[in-house]
Amino acid sequence: MADQPTGLAGDPTDGRDTTGTTDGRGTTDGRGAPGAGRRADGHPGDPGPVVDLRSDTVSRPTAGMREAMAAAEVGDDVYGEDPTVNALEAEVAALFGHEAALFAPTGSMANQIALQLVVPPGDELLCDADAHVVTYEVGAAAAYGAISTRTWPALGADLDPGVVEAMIRPDGYFAVPTRAIAVEQTHNRGGGGVIPLATLRELRRVADTAGLALHCDGARIWHAHVADGVPLHEYGALFDTLSVCLSKGLGAPVGSLVIGNAAQITRARFLRKRMGGGMRQVGVLAAAGRYALAHHLGRLADDHARAARLAEAVAPFGVLAGPVRTNIVPLDLTGHRLDARALATAARAEGVLLSVLGPRTARLVTHLDLDDAAIDHATKVLPHLLTP
Repeated sequence: MADQPTGLAGDPTDGRDTTGTTDGRGTTDGRGAPGAGRRADGHPGDPGPVVDLRSDTVSRPTAGMREAMAAAEVGDDVYGEDPTVNALEAEVAALFGHEAALFAPTGSMANQIALQLVVPPGDELLCDADAHVVTYEVGAAAAYGAISTRTWPALGADLDPGVVEAMIRPDGYFAVPTRAIAVEQTHNRGGGGVIPLATLRELRRVADTAGLALHCDGARIWHAHVADGVPLHEYGALFDTLSVCLSKGLGAPVGSLVIGNAAQITRARFLRKRMGGGMRQVGVLAAAGRYALAHHLGRLADDHARAARLAEAVAPFGVLAGPVRTNIVPLDLTGHRLDARALATAARAEGVLLSVLGPRTARLVTHLDLDDAAIDHATKVLPHLLTP
């Protein structure tokens, strides 16, 4: 899925499309799905008329999460005195078997901090051509870290460590030396694919042999953990640094973390401040993240099951772009009478939002705000529109 995502009318980030809406969620008050979207956890407000399948970033805090945020004990996090942030950082570091972690406002900032920890200015990072760090972070590696980036062909979850190994440049005065490899788990533009643990172990061997650092953009690593049953600490053991997101999938409104050893996180705190990410009484956001980890991690299996239902509904029309392992359903409309924009426009008229990634590619993403009734509606609308 190599096409650059664009919304029907604008916001290109992560394929979000706000056409025909007032707040990017499809209704004037930002409520979710059509008779659909109503959840059993006390989410406030009546559901609106739209099933929003554009991204898992559109979910909103649950009632329980809002209560946790309101009750959060806070302090000044720049001074390291916010107890809720400190607890979240310790909890996440322990989950991945690392010494320390640092809260950051965005996944892009978390990635860029991590990359600056492992790649000196002017040196080289290797990553997938469709990696988030090179497609959706607006040149931040070059702008902030003076990092040179070279990519292997877009392979998504079908990563070949041999391809990566052949790209590694040794030290020398005649070429930019390779310092680190970055992978994405799960792979966003790879249709939510999960890189197998055995592949990651082989990539770790490649990195160790060459003396390179290995970074994981783990924005959706929670999905890989649930889908394959791999303990988070096993993933953590393979990487020098990781970034993880509390919003995508888990449903917190804001927040990611950088994970590494104690010395790295001390340096990361400085880099976060340099990039404008030092915040004060941010425990209200950390509380949302802690709530999400406690209450929303296990339920990701529901998102996977609902994505599988969507995939089953569209598969007979030859538009499924690849296997569906987690919460992303990739669509390839090559040869179909509808292009991606036409499908999105028609679906919106029927109360379903989806992301346009390119002229003939699109995606559907399940998330916390969607229930079975929402998927029921989508599985009626999409086959109707896709019928020749």
